[in-house]
Amino acid sequence: MSFQEGELVYLEDAGGKRSWMKLSFGMMKVQSLGAVDGSKFRDLEEGEKVTIVGRDYRIFRPGVLELMESLDRGAQIISAKDAATILMHCDIKAGDKVIEVGAGSGGLTTALLHAVAPTGQVLTLEFREENAVRAGKNVSRVGLHKYWSYQIGDARDMDVDVDWKADALTMDMPDPWLALGNLEGHLRSGGRLCAYVPNMNQAESIVNALREHGYVDVHALENMQRGLEVHPGGVRPSFEMLGHTGYLIFARKTA
Repeated sequence: MSFQEGELVYLEDAGGKRSWMKLSFGMMKVQSLGAVDGSKFRDLEEGEKVTIVGRDYRIFRPGVLELMESLDRGAQIISAKDAATILMHCDIKAGDKVIEVGAGSGGLTTALLHAVAPTGQVLTLEFREENAVRAGKNVSRVGLHKYWSYQIGDARDMDVDVDWKADALTMDMPDPWLALGNLEGHLRSGGRLCAYVPNMNQAESIVNALREHGYVDVHALENMQRGLEVHPGGVRPSFEMLGHTGYLIFARKTA
């Protein structure tokens, strides 16, 4: 499908470096490339080669992975490997309503919005205004802001201003067990919950709290991801790996 004006796309060079732009078919400024004549993109298909200032690039539309990697970061974002696991275990899909605790820089927010669009909603509860502002800029940049809203407050005792029950509740905060009593009334029966914490003692506390509150299918896990080095002479595991980032605790609410 041909590109349209206003799309967020990126150019990738032979070394994998990406240059992002909001597409225009007139002259436009592209970071690190300078002024570029956008008319040369008018009839291109995704993945086609384009030459700019003597260098070859491929043009692509971003998927959610590239969108997350391109965010303006302040607070640490939830990694793609963990975000994908959250989406799968919480069964988040188009049309769902999600309450998210903790915007960070909007990494998980972006993944959630990408999953629920175009008919769902994500409400983010954020303690710090600056995090919400940064997340808002990020989700606006990628065109997902129309499905997103936020409230500032402490998830442990704030009033949540929604007239709907969430299909899923995600909690990226150091003490999610202290917010459970305040928020679980906004999660529908059968709805799914995910808590994301960095330490084992926090994982233990939220698991115990969920069991005490009558949740079922309570389980905890962490993701390890290791790449492969593929060369003409052989294949071996990478010496580096994306190891511990956080513990993921999942549960399902009963009636």
